[in-house]
Amino acid sequence: MPRKKKHLTYKQLKSRMKDIKLLALDVDGVLTDDYIYFGPDGFEMKKFHISDGFYIVLAMRAGLEIVVVSGRSSKATTTRMKDLGVKYILQKMVDKRKQIKPLLKRLKVDHSQVAFVGNEILDIGLAEQVGLSIAVADSAPELIETVDYVTKARGGYGAVREIIVAYFDGCKLDPISFLR
Repeated sequence: MPRKKKHLTYKQLKSRMKDIKLLALDVDGVLTDDYIYFGPDGFEMKKFHISDGFYIVLAMRAGLEIVVVSGRSSKATTTRMKDLGVKYILQKMVDKRKQIKPLLKRLKVDHSQVAFVGNEILDIGLAEQVGLSIAVADSAPELIETVDYVTKARGGYGAVREIIVAYFDGCKLDPISFLR
């Protein structure tokens, strides 16, 4: 199945990241390894990549707004995002375009200033609306053929860190300066 468009190089990605005001992240398969662990009582656990979280914190300190958008509701997601200080946790809405629209209005951010990272066919709608669409390496082929950039890393294995490093590089910011 041929791609509809040529993907950006990493150098081109860095350049495009300069105009981004909001980084929207899917959760399952992007911030996690796409697995959910359930106990017999319904207790849910997810595995989050620690460096992804660390770079999310640094990016927020640098002024990049972060939002997580997920089609399903999860206490594990809420707990992890609150731990990181993520203010915008949008869950339990299948149409992510409708899910994010009120936040864009509230923040006065245009779709062209949004980068979205997804992994599944459910993410195609929002990926087609934003200024910069990104799929993690192990995404659904249908999403990969529609996005601007595909990460080298798989979801839950540093893909978000890869994108945020590109943001710092593109904006010529030193992440170390945001450690304090």
